[in-house]
Amino acid sequence: MPGAFTFQTGAATHVGQVRKLNEDSVLARPEIGLWVVADGMGGHGGGDVASQAVVKALATLGATDSATELLDGFEARIAEVNGDLRALARSRGASIIGTTLAALLIHGPHYACVWCGDSRAYLLREGAMTQLSRDHSEVQDLIDRGILDAEEAKAWPRRNIITRALGVAERADLEIIDGRAHGGDRFLLCSDGLTNHLSDAEIAALLAAGAPQTACDALVALTLQRGASDNVSIVVVDCEADMRTVRADRLPSHAGAVVADRGIG
Repeated sequence: MPGAFTFQTGAATHVGQVRKLNEDSVLARPEIGLWVVADGMGGHGGGDVASQAVVKALATLGATDSATELLDGFEARIAEVNGDLRALARSRGASIIGTTLAALLIHGPHYACVWCGDSRAYLLREGAMTQLSRDHSEVQDLIDRGILDAEEAKAWPRRNIITRALGVAERADLEIIDGRAHGGDRFLLCSDGLTNHLSDAEIAALLAAGAPQTACDALVALTLQRGASDNVSIVVVDCEADMRTVRADRLPSHAGAVVADRGIG
């Protein structure tokens, strides 16, 4: 794939210390510039089916000639999965069979993070970690409205209630942020099984240490030490400047990343 980078990837998923079924799924396709974490919901064989449906659909996506084509292909498959999950729920008489989604797409010097729900995307750049995604959750809405602060949110009884997920609405209600990737960038995708147990400072410290797989393994290990009350899934992606192509740091940078909602389907 023509681009500004080569990639090093780490990935890990674990059932945790309490759950009997792992309803998370991960996908790493560095050859086309696509990485995904999906956290299924619905129980009784529904959540794992939902997250696996996302991975199976995106596994059919081929290499593309542009960032726009990659995003278009991604969205088309997500729209199809959204419809399939709603149909499956109706056929089973279930209220919801759904999944969160956090995805990273990179083509050339361009990156896009796309999400739905409370699985997250972070960027570690020059030693500083930034949360790229904003949780689609009841507690995040209350924080945004000034009703709760960050400390109060940790004890909020409905902190696990999400406001968006694939399979819930007629259209897949996605949010996207895009910008320019830089050589040396490290991206993290994770399910809330990680962020429910580790602070951002703890995540940043472990994320900065070692190779991508080393960071994944360390993050999972600490989550397990903390009790791992949910499934935990992590993908870490390093962008390494590819000297065979245009250097990313010689390209003009965006003034800032762009965030947008995208309803598809």
